[in-house]
Amino acid sequence: MDPKAVKSGLVLILDFGSQYTHLITRRIRSLSVFSLCISGTSPLSAITSLNPRVVILSGGPHSVHTPDSPAFPAGFIEWALENRVHVLGICYGLQLIVQRLGGLVRVGDKQEYGRMEIEVEGNSGIYGNKRIGDRQVVWMSHGDEAVRLPEGFEVVGRSQQGVVAAVENREKRFYGLQYHPEVTHSPEGMDTLQYFLFDVCRVAAGWKMENISDEEIKVIRDTVGDEEHVICALSGGVDSTVAATLVHKAIGDRLHCVFVDNGLLRYKERERVMETFERDLHLPVTCIDASEQFLSKLKGVVDPEIKRKIIGKEFIGIFDAFAHDLEQKLGKKPLYLVQGTLYPDVIESCPPPGSGRNHSHTIKSHHNVGGLPKDMKLKLIEPLKLLFKDEVRHLGRILNVPEAFLKRHPFPGPGLAVRVLGDITEGNALDVLREVDEIFIQAIKDDGLYDSIWQAFAVFLPVKSVGVQGDQRTHSHVVALRAVTSQDGMTADWYYFESKFLCDVSRKICNNVRGVNRVVMDITSKPPSTIEWE
Repeated sequence: MDPKAVKSGLVLILDFGSQYTHLITRRIRSLSVFSLCISGTSPLSAITSLNPRVVILSGGPHSVHTPDSPAFPAGFIEWALENRVHVLGICYGLQLIVQRLGGLVRVGDKQEYGRMEIEVEGNSGIYGNKRIGDRQVVWMSHGDEAVRLPEGFEVVGRSQQGVVAAVENREKRFYGLQYHPEVTHSPEGMDTLQYFLFDVCRVAAGWKMENISDEEIKVIRDTVGDEEHVICALSGGVDSTVAATLVHKAIGDRLHCVFVDNGLLRYKERERVMETFERDLHLPVTCIDASEQFLSKLKGVVDPEIKRKIIGKEFIGIFDAFAHDLEQKLGKKPLYLVQGTLYPDVIESCPPPGSGRNHSHTIKSHHNVGGLPKDMKLKLIEPLKLLFKDEVRHLGRILNVPEAFLKRHPFPGPGLAVRVLGDITEGNALDVLREVDEIFIQAIKDDGLYDSIWQAFAVFLPVKSVGVQGDQRTHSHVVALRAVTSQDGMTADWYYFESKFLCDVSRKICNNVRGVNRVVMDITSKPPSTIEWE
């Protein structure tokens, strides 16, 4: 999907490091307006080449009055004014606008964190659907505050403590909110964003997933041409399956899918996935058993990042060899590799702001993003790389991928390697984990909870504990269970199981999996944790 092809009015978010930045992207897309997020320190040419109708400056952990604080590029303000682009600053973004246009920001006398009531004051553009004196609860998260506004700006909202909460200069089309309208803790925040986009900026709500399907098929055909062949790496998950189905619709039998058993799959995953590919999706798939190859390379490796790099390298080596075999068979070498990379994969594989590189902290190196070797011979096709997980599921429905398959919980590219903490080849860790995970997931399905949970899985911990089983002392493994609710994987909360369910699952695991005598539950949200344990 090429963002430059979006004609209905791109909303571009410049990311300055807020944990909520990509929630802005998601909220705007939910209004049928295409939004895209790039680094806040991107060069001006990267911004102008996208021709956005609206630019939103995100929040962030920095202070605008410190020397190394990130900012939009030189010439941005002049470009926005000349091209009549609407600009909205959120939290740190508001402070950037104030400071860079000649106002003053300083450490606040009254810091504001969490829920706070604000009041609309003055005739407002951004609050044009509200009356003076109207109040609403918003989510604040700032220590600095705007104490002197640039010429032509006015305060249109204040907090109950008298701190500037909203500013605007309607003539220049610059607006700012000191709070986060994108989070659910600001109940009227979406109403404000919707009014700003449609009534103030006059953006058209014309973006649909059906458009993405048609556009991406055209892009794939233009990229591949009429004669080239393509390899698709199928993992058995929703992302790679939807990507494969999309490419298959674009180029037909010139797509060659390969499913690699790397020894890191879930219980009976290989048999179940291959049956689904053949029976329901009718995709041409070659299965390669490379479990010994992967496990031998991972022996003794503990660091999760090194695991990912090894797995990425081995995958690409297998794909290169598969391409060579196809060349012997077809008389023509495949040039492209399809992967189901998603937008969160790209986002979380970026370095931190202020590093001179990109916009957000590196959370993990995905084997299909940060883990790819630099000397890879195949060119990548990533048709889903600007989509969130729920958007991919929507696209899958358009492509007639079976609903039961689309509802499968996400499974990480490195597989169980990031769910066994420590050396995955030590003892029988993988076998224990597979059995525990199968019992946990089946129990969730039996209780009708599977579709209410975004992702659930078990984790093998690198510790043993003392237990009593059969009136004897045992010294056995500890496993953890994790289940989260989420929309897109960028943020998540742990799922609240009933105590009876947890009691039953714990008993089943300890009674049926040899070598386990203790089960613990992960009740951490994201943030501060990630969803996977690594």
